[in-house]
Amino acid sequence: MPRFSVIVPAYKVQAYLRESLDSVLSQSCPDLELIAVDDASPDACGALIDEYAARDPRVTAVHLAHNLGVGPARNAGLARAAGDYLIFLDGDDTLAPGALLAITDRLKATGSPDVLVYDYARTSWTGETLRDGLSPHLREEGPASFRLSDRPALLGMPVVVWNKAYRREYVEREGLAFPPGFHEDTPWTYPALLAAESVAVLDRVCVHYRRRRTGSILTTSSRRHLDIFDQYDRVFGHLAGRPELGRWRAAVHRRMAEHFCALYADPHRLPRACRAEFFARACALLRRHRPPGPRILPPTLSRTDRLRHALMRLGVRRTYRVLSVLRAGAAAAGRGGVAVGRGLREAALRLHYRVQRMLPLRPELAVFSAYWHGGYACNPAAVEAKLRELAPRMRTAWICEPRYASTLPPGTAALRPGSVAYWSALARATYLTTNVNFDRGLVKRPGQVLLQTQHGTPLKRVGLDLLDRPAATPTTDFAGLLRGADQWDYLLSSNRHSTLVWERAVPSSYTTLEYGYPRNDVFHRATRAQVSELRERLGVPPGSTAILYAPTHRDYRRSRPEHLDFERVLRDLGPRYTILSRTHLTYAGSAPPDTHPRLVDVSSHPSVEELCLASDALVTDYSSLMFDYAALDRPIVIHADDWEAYEAARGTYFDLRACPPGAIARTEDELVDIFASGHWRGSRSAQLRAAFRSRFCSHDDGHAAERVVRRVFLGQAVPTPPIVPLEERRPAPAAPAPTPEPAPAPLAAGLWP
Repeated sequence: MPRFSVIVPAYKVQAYLRESLDSVLSQSCPDLELIAVDDASPDACGALIDEYAARDPRVTAVHLAHNLGVGPARNAGLARAAGDYLIFLDGDDTLAPGALLAITDRLKATGSPDVLVYDYARTSWTGETLRDGLSPHLREEGPASFRLSDRPALLGMPVVVWNKAYRREYVEREGLAFPPGFHEDTPWTYPALLAAESVAVLDRVCVHYRRRRTGSILTTSSRRHLDIFDQYDRVFGHLAGRPELGRWRAAVHRRMAEHFCALYADPHRLPRACRAEFFARACALLRRHRPPGPRILPPTLSRTDRLRHALMRLGVRRTYRVLSVLRAGAAAAGRGGVAVGRGLREAALRLHYRVQRMLPLRPELAVFSAYWHGGYACNPAAVEAKLRELAPRMRTAWICEPRYASTLPPGTAALRPGSVAYWSALARATYLTTNVNFDRGLVKRPGQVLLQTQHGTPLKRVGLDLLDRPAATPTTDFAGLLRGADQWDYLLSSNRHSTLVWERAVPSSYTTLEYGYPRNDVFHRATRAQVSELRERLGVPPGSTAILYAPTHRDYRRSRPEHLDFERVLRDLGPRYTILSRTHLTYAGSAPPDTHPRLVDVSSHPSVEELCLASDALVTDYSSLMFDYAALDRPIVIHADDWEAYEAARGTYFDLRACPPGAIARTEDELVDIFASGHWRGSRSAQLRAAFRSRFCSHDDGHAAERVVRRVFLGQAVPTPPIVPLEERRPAPAAPAPTPEPAPAPLAAGLWP
């Protein structure tokens, strides 16, 4: 019996069907059957399905004698399904790479629920991919599985069948089936969710929903959209036959009203000739199924929406139309008023900026920023500190939001983004330094010097190398990126790999300074006493082995990934270990990890360099922090539990598994074993780290900031001081070693490259 039955109905999708079927058959979880149903399609869909069935035994071809529609076609697939779980995929949509493996893992982690809800992304005919806006409902927080009453917001997600996996035994027990007609998902989705004894969520894009240029059936103008009334009659008929589900009548009635209003408002779906009939039938259905008793409306429902629902239920179509016109006009007027006020302010600031650009540059003024107006951090901070040391005559200013002003050192002025002082400084400062990009409105003047420091060695693809990765960067303005790069005078690089990547991915006429990363200078200056003081400040017990756990973000999910069961890992490792957990800044504001006496959440700590110094080892996945940490010459362990999905979503410049900086764990068990056995700091780990340091840390010798200041700010052409050879460097010592561990036992060959 296969784990999954993937049912794909096909009708007039010959241009997309091959890609859809390939997306299923190429999944890293091969335990599946693919049931492809030819709904008497007049094109080549039937022949394509037969072709796949002939060469892959996992494919079952089903041919219908007459075109019945997507609902009956799915039923034909259901009748042949033998898998533990049912997954529905339309013939022009695709499964995301690694989707079935992620679904498998989530089903296992949540106790095989009746229904698993996952996320999807819309892919337009232009190639743009955008994740669904309701994905916050899928945050993997709270109980692993639950009833819908514990998480009723899921009822507000789109009424579609293909963003869920259904336990087949549950579907058969409930007698779920698809009706004929348009909007066939409606009388399946509501009963499936409402009756489920256990529901779980997966915060990951598993389906790419194609929005064709010519539209889909449901976006086509047709009076068949009036089928929606029969579909909701079926839903309420199901509720009437299940008294225990009666409490959901009000919520479903409200969703029905929203559905009707959305359909009626869309001129591309309802032909003019049937709009009056639609409104009358909507009125009748809303009255017939209105739940008795007082209604408690959710606070998220606006007064205007409540009024629209009431007017449709009362059947006053003309008043409804007037309200719609007034609503559209008010929205336009509101946008116009805000736009006018904002426009006047921006015009005044632009004028001020233009006037300031006519005044002489200030040769002693240098402006810095980091991480999109964040606090004092990263390479710009190290350069700014060294500049004040070597050129005390210079005045420095830091662009940051007011909440970060407290992070600035004495003597460095704070500039609020968008303020008059901000634009004055951008207009008249001779030196501009950042690790991202400055305001798009910046007009670089002759004589101004712009230093781009970047903020990490690129493992994942960047710049123009993302042109074929729209899912990773759905809003990237490549033309704007290149316009910004054209303003750079200098680009700071930490190694030859970075130099080659940046010059190809962001090509322009800047000068590359292969000097190392200034933020890593502290790794060669800190003393053992300072390291001990940092550990004490962070709450690391004396003699404990401190593991810095710092995973990067995932382009294919929005909420913070929970890759480790901290309580279990700490229990298995024993009392000698403490974990310092640092969440990627992309997930700032998300819930912290579970509390544990030996788990320290350091996500808000202002200096990642201090965290590196305080730790004995780094555990990361694909974060560029590994390249910096290698300069410390301390053990690094890679926890690559989703390499295939990460590579598919973002793309990388090399296979980290082939040349890692230490042992590789693909599962939590392997990670625990690496530390419990001592292999995290064994001889093989040291060999891998040495090769990694030689490749990526050739310039990180503790003097990068000085080389930058002398070249960019003081005009010295020869890099000074010269690079210290790798073998002569003495990075900051770690804390005193804890009790010696037993000699490492042989480790599985799969954990080494």
